[in-house]
Amino acid sequence: MALKLPDTGAEVLADGRRMVPSAARNAGPILEVLMGLGLQGRLLEIASGSGLHAAEMAGKLALDWQPTDVDPANLPSIRAWSTHAGGEIRAPILLDATAPDWSVQLGPWDAILLVNLLHLIPAPAAETLLAEVALALAPGGTFCLYGPFLRDGQPTSPGDAAFDASLRSQDPTIGYKDLAWVTGQLGDHGLSVRLVDMPANNLMLLAHRPAVVV
Repeated sequence: MALKLPDTGAEVLADGRRMVPSAARNAGPILEVLMGLGLQGRLLEIASGSGLHAAEMAGKLALDWQPTDVDPANLPSIRAWSTHAGGEIRAPILLDATAPDWSVQLGPWDAILLVNLLHLIPAPAAETLLAEVALALAPGGTFCLYGPFLRDGQPTSPGDAAFDASLRSQDPTIGYKDLAWVTGQLGDHGLSVRLVDMPANNLMLLAHRPAVVV
């Protein structure tokens, strides 16, 4: 399944970087959570979009950062942002994270980051993505999932209700996913989930794969 996820309100800078207002706003709060996890090793970023998050976070986290995106048109901006990063950012690669079996070619990873994607894809695609992420995590690894969610089937604010309705009016197969459904999917694949409240009614789900006991 090929997904195109345009960044609304993006400004293209002279050097090719796309400045995305939403990514700029949430980079700080997301980074604060990640810095508290003590992450080490290799991180896979799914749906990197403009590449701003990689540039803002890789150096501060001292991680071997692998950006990816499903849309080839996003890769030049990711490369441009990487030149401004203070840490190790690998060349971006194409990845459709909703396709089956990608974890076989790309895993394992010490950490995986996904920001603001689940509400933009259908439930079957989200189910495949969550299953593949679980398979791609190394023992002791953490999946960091950020975004808006329904709670008991309901949005948490009038703004969220309007945005969810707008998404579903464009495509009835997409829209906010229910938190219980997402945590259930992750739990079914052996991950324990901790929730962190984030600004603007968003959540960070921290899904951890237990380390192998020898």
